[in-house]
Amino acid sequence: MSESSSFPQRLLRTRLYEQVAGQISAWIDDNGLTAGDRLPPERELAQRLGVSRATLSQALVALEVIGVVEVRHGDGTVVTAGHRTTRRIVDAIRSHADRLPEIIETRDALETKIAALAAVRRTDDDLARIDDALDAMAADIEAGGRGVEGDERFHGAVTAASHSLLLARLMDEIGDLVEETRLESLGQPGRPQDSLAGHRAIAEAIRAQDAAGAAEAMHAHVALVSDVALLREQQ
Repeated sequence: MSESSSFPQRLLRTRLYEQVAGQISAWIDDNGLTAGDRLPPERELAQRLGVSRATLSQALVALEVIGVVEVRHGDGTVVTAGHRTTRRIVDAIRSHADRLPEIIETRDALETKIAALAAVRRTDDDLARIDDALDAMAADIEAGGRGVEGDERFHGAVTAASHSLLLARLMDEIGDLVEETRLESLGQPGRPQDSLAGHRAIAEAIRAQDAAGAAEAMHAHVALVSDVALLREQQ
């Protein structure tokens, strides 16, 4: 028997937030929680698990991304119906991490072009929808939220302003995957404010009909989205 065949495959190191995510999922099962039930407040949950709030937050974001829970501003963390179909938590989290780079690469290619077209083709109504989305995101963040809905509305408004039916269809096709990157990014400390600033830079370039500037601002924004703890830990 060769030396290489005498040992089993190398074990993968389980990260702390993955362990915490698995513990939370098991706790949901053990206590019979169903869709709509709330988890304990984050401070209490972190104390029970003996981890920092930062680690717990990362675990909850990971669970939200794979559809096990939903983090609602003002209403806490709520179990979703998706929990019943997600059993191998660590595998699901790592599968998400594996596809993140490709999702971000695709977003960059599509949304950079969309922003450039929006700068050329936008109407006054398009600008009003973009501004409304910015206002909604800013208000949510000011109230302590992450601005997830406003973020989605902003990118939808920019896509509509490009007046490209095919690009809009392509963005719709990857909508669920984009939502994963949105949740992952906006779950990072301080990220909602940074994301809002990036959106405003994109909006101003579109307003000024600066196609190159809009493309550059969108590229910088997508690069910010790609800077998430989950991917940094994989490097």
